[in-house]
Amino acid sequence: MEADVMSYGSKKKNMINVPKLEDMLKAGMHFGHRTNRWHPKMKQFIFTSKNGIYIIDLRKSQKKLREALEFMAKLVSEGKNILFLGTKSQVSEPLKKMAKETGQSYIVGKWLGGYLTNFAMVKKSVKKYLDLTEKREAGKLEKYTKKERLDFDREIKKLEERVGGVSTLNKLPDALFVWDIREEETAIKEAQQKNIPIIAICDTNVNPEEVTYPIPANDDSTKTIELILESVKEAILEAKKNIKQ
Repeated sequence: MEADVMSYGSKKKNMINVPKLEDMLKAGMHFGHRTNRWHPKMKQFIFTSKNGIYIIDLRKSQKKLREALEFMAKLVSEGKNILFLGTKSQVSEPLKKMAKETGQSYIVGKWLGGYLTNFAMVKKSVKKYLDLTEKREAGKLEKYTKKERLDFDREIKKLEERVGGVSTLNKLPDALFVWDIREEETAIKEAQQKNIPIIAICDTNVNPEEVTYPIPANDDSTKTIELILESVKEAILEAKKNIKQ
């Protein structure tokens, strides 16, 4: 797989826009966790420590981000789907916005066990959500009492939070993008079980070997979130543009 990705990247060099080291630095992408909260497997991506904080080697972050972007662009160019997952408060809205703008699936609410391992049940919930939404928009729920319509609205809202972001998925995603694998442990296990490649932001307190494409970076900084998601957005949209051309 790696060879294919690099081959694709070499053919589409102009399409992958990786942030400059200075921009990564300004975004605080290099700040890891405290030295007493680290995972030894992240040692290869740590440059040094300062005032009890690990400093991530941004040159390695840049390299790993490029590899991840090339892989995602390759998938999109083949018409495949990436599921974006980020439930932390600072990342949920930016990630949802980016996923919508690129036409990808997303989950920003609580990950419910079985999203990947029991996808048939997820599809049933999606069908119910789409049916109810369609009926409401068509005015077919107007015949019910005010209380019943309120109940329908609550159910639609609940379903939207659970499966609204995956309503266009007809099959399991071809890759899973995760912001903070420590936060999304259940999702990581399910993806591993289903052999779904994982792209993930890895701070200094997690094991990068848990994922296929680790991106060493500060996973709490809002500026880092903006910087990386903008790069992802550009890579995906460019890949889509090349398909049309």
